[in-house]
Formats: sequence, structure tokens, C-alpha cells
Amino acid sequence: MNREQGLKEIERTRIIAIVRGVQEAHIQAVAEALLKGGVTVMEVTLNTPGALHMIGSLQQHWGAQMYIGAGTVLDLEDAKKAVQAGASFLVTPNMDEDVIRWSSEQGIPIFPGAMTPTEIVKAWRAGATAVKIFPSGSLGLTYIKELMGPLDHIPMIAVGGVTEDNIKQFLDIGCYGLGIGGSLINLKEIEAGRFEWITNKAASLLAASK
Repeated sequence: MNREQGLKEIERTRIIAIVRGVQEAHIQAVAEALLKGGVTVMEVTLNTPGALHMIGSLQQHWGAQMYIGAGTVLDLEDAKKAVQAGASFLVTPNMDEDVIRWSSEQGIPIFPGAMTPTEIVKAWRAGATAVKIFPSGSLGLTYIKELMGPLDHIPMIAVGGVTEDNIKQFLDIGCYGLGIGGSLINLKEIEAGRFEWITNKAASLLAASK
């Protein structure tokens, strides 16, 4: 899936599944479960053991149907390793202008993490595709809504605290996308082999977002 196709999938579903701590033995089944539930965009966080190998494997198996990226990209070295492994987009928890500029120069979509208005504007000016507001679970809907007053020209992705109960609210205030981790990628259900739980949860989140 190329850049244009991938960004269209984010705009269509608004959901980026954050895959953290999943064992390599389960990663293909997790991807299949997400796809069955209608979620086509996923990031594997680099602090997951075997993440780089998993990203390459996912691209090989699902790259035509899913948009596969890397998360928890902390610095330029991480960014280069992730792209070399096959990541189609990058997500960071921090605002590193070197990473943003490099990604932009390479034509790789980059969603850097930022919290304050100053960080958000700096990230956008450095070349961010959209800015990840983190941790939005702690900051809350009201904070993001207030940011969008003066910064409504900057697409924002809320990461943290998104559930079926509030997903529509996040989208209604104007979020470009939503990063969803633990409430979708449930490690207990995965360990138990209940991958249909992820499929059902993905479909439920998408339904609640409409």
C-alpha cells in the first residue's frame, strides 16, 4: 500500500491500531483480525521485542491490504531502522525535529507526538503529516478542542483514552485520526488465542465512530 493509499485508509477509518507487546508468534493473526474488523492501519511499536522483523513480515503478508508503520520512534536512528525494515509511516511519542525533517524529505508520513501549542506548531512547520496529541487520555477532549481553536489548520491525532463511548466525540471536534492501543489490542485475549475478540472490537469501534 503506497503513501496515498495509506493516508486514504486513515482518512476513511480514522483508526490507527497501536500494537505494543504482542509476541511475534501472534502478530499475523492480530493483523488478520484487525483487517476482518475493518481496521486497515496498524503501527508496531519499536519497544515491542522483534518489532523490526514483525514490520517486515507484516508488509510481506498484508502490505497490499494494510498500511503498516512503526511507533515509539524516538530518534533518527530508530526512524532509519524502521523504514529500512519496511515501515510505511512513523509515529513518535516525542517532538524531534530532526526525525520529522528526515521523514518528510524521504516522503515517509510522520505523526510526531506533541502536547503544547508550541510543540504542535514546531512539529507542523518541520514537516509533520499530522500531529499526535499525546497523552490525550490524560489531557482530555476539552484540551484538544481548545487547541483546535487557534490551530485548526493542523491535523491532529488523539492517542490515549479512545473507546466506543467517546470515539464519535473525538471525531466530532475535528480529530484527523485516533490511535487506539490497549482497548483494541488486548494482550490477554491474544495470549488466549481469542483473535475474534479483536475483530469484534475493531468493528464495534468503527460502528461507534459513524
